[in-house]
Amino acid sequence: MDPMQSRFSRRTVLAAGVAAIASPGFAQTPAGPPPGAPPAGGPPGGMPPMPTRPPLTGPQVAPPFTVRPPYANVGSITQLDPSLADLIDVETPVQKVCDGFVWIEGPVWIGGKDGYLLCSDPRANRIVKWTEKTGGEVWKSPSGYEGPNQEGWAPNLQEPGTNGMIAARGGLLVADQGNRTVAFIDLKTRVKTHLARGFEGKRFNSPNDLVLHPGGAIFFTDPPFGLLNIFNSPDREMDYTGVFRLDPDNSVSLVDKTLRPNGIGLSPDGSKLYATDSSGWVVFDVDAKGNTSNRRVFIPNSVVSGGDGLKIDHLGNMWTSSRDGISIFNPQGRRLGYIKADDRISNCEFGADGYVYMTSNTRLIRAKVKVKKIARDGA
Repeated sequence: MDPMQSRFSRRTVLAAGVAAIASPGFAQTPAGPPPGAPPAGGPPGGMPPMPTRPPLTGPQVAPPFTVRPPYANVGSITQLDPSLADLIDVETPVQKVCDGFVWIEGPVWIGGKDGYLLCSDPRANRIVKWTEKTGGEVWKSPSGYEGPNQEGWAPNLQEPGTNGMIAARGGLLVADQGNRTVAFIDLKTRVKTHLARGFEGKRFNSPNDLVLHPGGAIFFTDPPFGLLNIFNSPDREMDYTGVFRLDPDNSVSLVDKTLRPNGIGLSPDGSKLYATDSSGWVVFDVDAKGNTSNRRVFIPNSVVSGGDGLKIDHLGNMWTSSRDGISIFNPQGRRLGYIKADDRISNCEFGADGYVYMTSNTRLIRAKVKVKKIARDGA
């Protein structure tokens, strides 16, 4: 997200205890009213006031805990168009299923119905694995920047860990903000290999999100959100924030250098590339080789603002973070409705178990849906 929208910043964290040493697991607590739920008559749009970001004095972690059924309902679904009922029931609960992150991002479902969800915790520099049976547990730490002494933190980094993640190339591809690379992680050994570090001799800002094209290319966004002071970071080597394409041979090409991009997604057939911009959401035409053209506005900020991560379902509908929560648009750009929680939602992912999982500040939440994740070869 653009830092000009800092009041609803995607990088807000718990105001206390965030400089403590992390516990490797997520302890269990019974469900109940969500901590810090906004009082009635809160800020406009129902969003709770966001806590002040603490100073970066070391690795940022939160007190770990998870949730057991019955899961607390922490949100609601608003229908703006009758066709929303084909995608999700408006009465379905929005459940909190895990808590204890500093700032949760980058959800990706791995495997089939009995698979699992991986989520980034970029400020805590870890990837967390969640299943219905076991709850949350640290899967890889550090997930991003290691440091010369494995300290996993540096004073010039705001988010040293991974952010966006996708299943691709037979493993996990990650936007490694701390190392400022696009990297591959073997799902069995959890060993990381850096695939791309920069473009035309300059380091990336801090890759943020990615998506797999049917032809095998990876499109990714490169805002500076992982760096301390963001756009004003003295460590930036590029004077723009780009959308890039990583080809199967790991060569990098520039798609666009005029956006302030964040989330990114592709239509089911790969012919449309969507990206979140500070002005709203844009769309490109994409040919079979992954070449893009005809960039245009898909959804302006005048419809809804505050975009962050996004996913496209198997029917071509966009589910995107917005000021209202997860806004749902059909392929023609009509807003069908939205999922609202009692805290900021940054991204989402479709699980093979029939839920859309949403990353919401310190928590993982979900709702039952009627749509599926796009299946891609190599994912």
